Parts: sequence; C-alpha cells; structure tokens
Amino acid sequence: QVHLVQSGGGSVQAGGSLRVGCEASGVTQDYCMGWFRQAPGKQREAVFTSFIADGSTNYADSVKGRFTIPENYAWNTLTLYMNNLRPEDTAVYYCAALQTSPSRCRSLVSGSPLTEDATWGQGTQVTVSS
Repeated sequence: QVHLVQSGGGSVQAGGSLRVGCEASGVTQDYCMGWFRQAPGKQREAVFTSFIADGSTNYADSVKGRFTIPENYAWNTLTLYMNNLRPEDTAVYYCAALQTSPSRCRSLVSGSPLTEDATWGQGTQVTVSS
C-alpha cells in the first residue's frame, strides 16, 4: 500500500524560495511520482513528474528553470525546491504516486488530464505575496 506524507510549504514574498517534501512508502519501480498543484477555482495541474524506473524528470513550462528536484534523488524522498516564486504559484501542492507508462508520466506536465488512479499526499499550502 502506497503512503505519502508531505512537509514544508508556507508563505513567502515574490522572488523568494520554499520547498515541499514528500516521504513515500510502498512505491515500486513502475511508479510515476509527481508534484501537482491546485489554485482556487482552477484544475489540479502537474508541475513535475518522474518515472522511477528510468529516473526521467519532467517539468511544466510554467515552472521550468525555477522549480527543481535534486539529481539522483531518492525515489522515496521527493523534495521540490521552488525558487523565484511568483504570486501565480500560490496553490495547494500535492505529492502523487501512480502506476502508468513512462510516456504518460511525461505527458502529465504538458496538461494531459490525469485518468489513472493516484495516491495523494495530504496537500501543502504555498502562498506567494506580491
């Protein structure tokens, strides 16, 4: 059984940095791990995904160059470092684990809707003020 526990988040002014962490258990090599976010009144969107078996990492265009996961990260400790934060990054951030293909894992950050069953963390608020 997959279990995800999140940490971090908080409030910061625009241009600042925060991190959100996810401790995962029960995840196997055929899982896609990811960070999603949901702003008020908006759909949940993927900002980062990684297919564990091949270590590939994928970022949404909106966060590319600002958000990062350390290279060679441990799959059971997924920390998203968020730099140069903007007010539009304000959202509840969710860690997710789902069984899917590498190509589907990649496509999620391009706006492809999530159709697979996923296990979610409890959610962490990130607030960026201007």
